[in-house]
Amino acid sequence: MSAKQVETLMDRIVSLCKRRGYVFPSSEIYGGLSSCWDYGPLGAELKRNLKTFWWNAMTSRRDDVEGVDAAILMHPQVWHTSGHVTEFNDPMVDCKTCKGRFRADKLEECRCLNKPSKTPLECGGELTEVRQFNLMFKTHMGPVADDSNEVFLRPETAQGIYVNFLNVKNSSRQKIPFGIAQIGKAFRNEITPSNFIFRTREFEQMEMQYFVYPDEDEKWFEYWRQERWEWYKALGINMEKLRWHEHGKDELAHYAKAAYDIEYEYPFGWQELEGVHNRTDFDLTRHMDAVKKDLRYFDEARKEKFLPYIIETSAGCDRTLLTLLVDAYDEMEIKGEKRVFLRLSPKVAPIKAAVLPLVKKDGMPEFAEKVFADLKKRFKVFYDVAGAVGRRYARMDEAGCPYCVTVDGQTLEDNTMTVRDRDTMEQTRMTTAELMAFLDEKVNG
Repeated sequence: MSAKQVETLMDRIVSLCKRRGYVFPSSEIYGGLSSCWDYGPLGAELKRNLKTFWWNAMTSRRDDVEGVDAAILMHPQVWHTSGHVTEFNDPMVDCKTCKGRFRADKLEECRCLNKPSKTPLECGGELTEVRQFNLMFKTHMGPVADDSNEVFLRPETAQGIYVNFLNVKNSSRQKIPFGIAQIGKAFRNEITPSNFIFRTREFEQMEMQYFVYPDEDEKWFEYWRQERWEWYKALGINMEKLRWHEHGKDELAHYAKAAYDIEYEYPFGWQELEGVHNRTDFDLTRHMDAVKKDLRYFDEARKEKFLPYIIETSAGCDRTLLTLLVDAYDEMEIKGEKRVFLRLSPKVAPIKAAVLPLVKKDGMPEFAEKVFADLKKRFKVFYDVAGAVGRRYARMDEAGCPYCVTVDGQTLEDNTMTVRDRDTMEQTRMTTAELMAFLDEKVNG
């Protein structure tokens, strides 16, 4: 796909997100803030649904994974111990011509500030020598800003899990193997954030750390690879656009024994969607050595004490949400008119159904309002009475609503309504009770 096609498709998605209330530029009335985004009514609902879908799969429906919600601000020594203060760097170069700063290992993805159609490798500008740039945001805790009260905004959520390993194990009485899951904000001072909400400076992570016997690490590593692959399948992602990428020895992080990324084919190319890593006992060893507290696990059956190995699954919530939008975006020509469809799965779609009276008379609005009131007790639904029904269908298709429920003349005769499927265009007549069961199966089944 050409750069122009990529730009056009991503521009359309960004435009749709603003038009339909999915994502807005942050502080837009002040001119915006680079790479920061606000989620509008539909975006906030989609993000909540996505996190719930992940949380249910990783904790609610499992007996071996517990949830935590660790603080964003942590003891600064945590980040020294983990290696982030010295090792959490990206290579950076400056362009002496356009004065832009770019990530040196992603120059082919960057754009020259003076010639946006060209990369820093193509524009002819002179680049400086590569230097390392630490990605952590710093702030101060307390009324005086000096080095003694310097703290960091966490660049990942995993450390909040590791430092709570004993607390969770003891309070939950879990036995190896078991996991700890967390959804939370993280912050990275990216040199060149890019591609809408794909790479930003403030984002939300969905991470799980699974603690296993060291001699069973490979078994559980493969288990969680399969589990995470199946999760994206259940989410409704086009599996032909997903693939595995195994990290070579030159790619492995310093803490990893093995690592795979699930990659998705975005309009701007194949990129990481989620990582599955075998972190061995690196993290617990570092923290145990730093605090001089025994973090080892005693196994009654084996009569031995050891530090568990950790299998990590790490996904970005915002990146996954972008994947859903890109994967669902579709354009069709109907009766000579270009129509946009957002084919989101009913499991995560922000609006599950729209209730539409055919006309504003003959008792149809009153019947439709009652159906709407009944449905909204269990589902996020929308009521729309303005305009021709075809126009209303189009608005809901673009907003990602999978089903439109139309109250018409026959409704007043037999209490059935027309339920239109967004993707197949098929129409089926149902009573309110049948509709309730139908939506429950599609949303929760």
